[in-house]
Amino acid sequence: MDQQQPPTTLLYHQDMFNLQSTATLLSSFLGDDGRHVLILDSTVFHPQGGGQPSDTGFIADVSSSRFNFIVQDVRSRNGVVYHYGVFEKPAEDLEGGVQVVLSVDESKRKLYSRLHSAGHLLDVCLPKVGLSHLKPGKAYHFPDGPWVEYEGKVPQAELQSKMQELELEANNLISRGIKVSVAVYPYEEASLLCGGALPEYIPKGSTPRIVKLGDFPGCPCGGTHVSNISDLVNVKVTQMKTKKGVTKVYYTIGS
Repeated sequence: MDQQQPPTTLLYHQDMFNLQSTATLLSSFLGDDGRHVLILDSTVFHPQGGGQPSDTGFIADVSSSRFNFIVQDVRSRNGVVYHYGVFEKPAEDLEGGVQVVLSVDESKRKLYSRLHSAGHLLDVCLPKVGLSHLKPGKAYHFPDGPWVEYEGKVPQAELQSKMQELELEANNLISRGIKVSVAVYPYEEASLLCGGALPEYIPKGSTPRIVKLGDFPGCPCGGTHVSNISDLVNVKVTQMKTKKGVTKVYYTIGS
């Protein structure tokens, strides 16, 4: 289906804090897992990716008289966003062109944004605690045990002390209330904002979306974030372990 559809406009890239929008239904069909799938021309729903869970919520026709669709999962393939879920109110003869209203679950979006920003906060704290040799890799910003992973080792004898130092530095920055900025930049400018180089997976000549915490170097990111690090309340580093040249840091955030 995605080869026949134009790329979905990602409205959360333009405004991460807008949780409602209108859109045009392009396609509706039954997925392989038995759930219905809606494809729209634009969306405020963040699909799962970049270590961040997908948004959930509702999609309905503008009058809420024809159908009400519960969004259970959102995925993106080849630039097209797929909204998976079930119809709370059956939809008969649903065709493309219908105007719909989108509503994202606010509490979940805020939680996922806070968890994601906390991961970036730990990234920028590493040089402050003598761990500048660790290079960010994979991340898992889900509520059931978030973590960030880095290429590089930390001596076993230093793991406990570095955990404490990292947590202390993160909470120090939270108490200062550092602003989080997210914007799209030309490649060269984005490279400068990210310390002089971008990851190889960012195509040269592209316009990457960059997340910055205050004056710290930024990094490419397609996720949603808080407006200020103070929104995290606090961070607890629960575990740090090194294995096979990779260091993984587990954390939680305050409520």
